Amino acid sequence: MKILIIEDEQIASSQLAHYIGQYNADFEIVGILRSIKEAMIWFGVYPKPDLIFSDIELLDGNVFMLYANVLVQSPIVFTTAYDQFLQRAFDANGIGYILKPYGYQKVAESLDKFLSLKKELSILPETLTLAVIEQLKAALQPHFQSYKQRFTVKIRNGIHILAVADIVYFESKDGVVFAFGKNQQKYPLNGTLNDVEEVLNPVHFFRINRSEIVNLEMIDRIEVYFNDRLLVKTKAINKDLIVSANRVPAFRKWLG
Repeated sequence: MKILIIEDEQIASSQLAHYIGQYNADFEIVGILRSIKEAMIWFGVYPKPDLIFSDIELLDGNVFMLYANVLVQSPIVFTTAYDQFLQRAFDANGIGYILKPYGYQKVAESLDKFLSLKKELSILPETLTLAVIEQLKAALQPHFQSYKQRFTVKIRNGIHILAVADIVYFESKDGVVFAFGKNQQKYPLNGTLNDVEEVLNPVHFFRINRSEIVNLEMIDRIEVYFNDRLLVKTKAINKDLIVSANRVPAFRKWLG
């Protein structure tokens, strides 16, 4: 049997692969995918696996972004930190899930269930219909929230519309948050840096230290800096942004 694993945490994916091999050494792991981008390429090249073990929150977004755009006909067991909302959706539609953290027993139970269904049904039905996707999206709110696309900034002669995509980075200074645009202008915003961070898409923006958030698309290069920190050079503004040491591991993971 061919099994695909979609999981961005290396330790978790290795542990899962070990459990699957412990259950049946003849089961083949055909791939371990760590991002939506990687998975979309994979499904366009390789034949469908017999079964998928899939995490929900990946490095570059929610996995249902993948399943909403790629026709996946393989049964899916979700490995997730969510509980009661997903359980209702899965119970109604026959999709299994394992609540993190999990051990061998939960993986074995999921494989038992899959093999039992496969034995009872000559052809397993498509398990992830659009209706199921919509149920799961609703259950996972606010994880499918709409992120901010623009800010309105008061200026001397009226209001300036500042597109989020045109912002190089945000900086909090003396209690005021400024957005620095690729036009090399800075704009004062309402609220705190925490408020701004909450409305930004984490796929594109990362908080590199206590006072700055950077736009991935505006990063030119990254250099090693002293005291285990990183230095970020941007494309549009001549200023060094420093990734604090405690944020470096998460920053590296965010970069993919």
